[in-house]
Amino acid sequence: MTTHSVAAPDADAGARVHAVRHRYARRGDRATVRGRAYAAYLVALFGLIYLVPVFYAASTSPALVSVGSSADATPVACALAAAACWGAQLAGRFWGPLVIQPFLLYVFMSTDLSPASYLGAIARRRLVYAGAATLVTACAAAYLTTDLFDRLGTALPGLAAAVGLGAFAAVAWLWGQVRAVPDNLALASGAGAMALVVAAPSRLAPGGGGGLWLLALVLAAGAAALGRAALRSIRTVDLARLARESARASQARAYAWTGTLHHALDLYRPEPRGLTSALIRSGGLLRGYLAQGATRALRTLGRAIAAVASLLIGGAVLALGAAGPEGGPALFAWMAGAVGVYLGSGWVSETWRGLRDELTLPPLFGERWGGTLARTLTWPVVAVTAGACLGGGLALLAPWPWRGAPVADAAPLVAGSVVLALGARFLREMKLHLPLELLLPIVTPLGDLSGLRIVAWQFDGVVAVVIGVATMNAVPSALGAAALGIGVAACCVWMGLRRTGWAHRGLLSRLGRGENGRATRGSSR
Repeated sequence: MTTHSVAAPDADAGARVHAVRHRYARRGDRATVRGRAYAAYLVALFGLIYLVPVFYAASTSPALVSVGSSADATPVACALAAAACWGAQLAGRFWGPLVIQPFLLYVFMSTDLSPASYLGAIARRRLVYAGAATLVTACAAAYLTTDLFDRLGTALPGLAAAVGLGAFAAVAWLWGQVRAVPDNLALASGAGAMALVVAAPSRLAPGGGGGLWLLALVLAAGAAALGRAALRSIRTVDLARLARESARASQARAYAWTGTLHHALDLYRPEPRGLTSALIRSGGLLRGYLAQGATRALRTLGRAIAAVASLLIGGAVLALGAAGPEGGPALFAWMAGAVGVYLGSGWVSETWRGLRDELTLPPLFGERWGGTLARTLTWPVVAVTAGACLGGGLALLAPWPWRGAPVADAAPLVAGSVVLALGARFLREMKLHLPLELLLPIVTPLGDLSGLRIVAWQFDGVVAVVIGVATMNAVPSALGAAALGIGVAACCVWMGLRRTGWAHRGLLSRLGRGENGRATRGSSR
């Protein structure tokens, strides 16, 4: 298909782009009206059955977090604004608003049109969608967890801050894709400084009530300034890099729609760089297991930095939640910290995938079971334990006013949660293809709920961590809760081994063959 077949030669750029998009929208595999109506029906049914009762319960029950005034909510809103900016920039580096279908991008690139003529409209439309989604999400989260919208004096500035947050996060999403790394670092630093400057007056003068209005004004001004600069940068975007990102996004979307989200996430793993010679000693032998793991982690430096930050912050939040008073924000902090440790355990090492390959593929160097575990699990276990314990220890030693449990009771809970996170990570990394039995329908009065089972299988590690922490919270004894967490981790390990095709009898027989092989080699010597 050429541009001459879809538009007149003398047509302007806008008409030509519209003609190409119109022709592409009329392709054979496009979504039908009946399909869109059915999707809208499912969304409406989900909202009627699940969302409406949740919002009704939130409106008739006491708020989880009480907001006394807008000045009290300003520091939290500033922190959320900075975090949203950083998250949007990071998302833009991997999947930005300019990512479109590879074929459509190829058609546009084969013409004489400038990138701004066919990417500008797409970027503006997606920024509007992203800003609206951020606004709705922020307002819904504030309504469900706080009493910010219960009073008019805090509802209006809170809504204004949410609008500014949506606009600023959407622009930061585009900025993360079209600008270079130094520019993104400058924006991230500026967002952090802005959050500190806006939050400082509310902490120094708690009686002031204009903190949220000031935050909304700063976010709106920043969104307007950054938006103009980001949209002007579209004309200089690297089309070759955009084509690679679009192809990878299309493949990841296909994996996600077919129930293999873990394969889609594997496409975004960074490629290791450098330090290859550091794995080998001067004598030609491989270094120790810890040295190998640390070197492999440093070969993906950005991923290693994210892992360190996630482990330290997750360990600190986990310790504060475990040591906090029962119920309320402490339980959510406990769960969030455990999930952070779980995420950091996956980013800290690539040896999880090597362990999965060694368990599922024929052994290359013989069936030496102990060597496999020591070679692949030494570094992630040591790194996760050290990072989480360091962050949790610093958090427990600091004087927090809302801490309810002593250190002696919180330490077993933290240890059990770390073991639980490692077990959940093992369960997730041993995942292979989607089992066909998950596609069988589950007929209930609420309809077919097999989709929920598929979603739970996709995020089984997070589900295991959340359920495990909730169960540990119900145990009155700290040692009993820690033992329960270790038991759940053992169940996760066993389920992970079963995913790789290892039955109980096969595991024991392979262990026996490994021991017999070592004994035979020892006797022959």
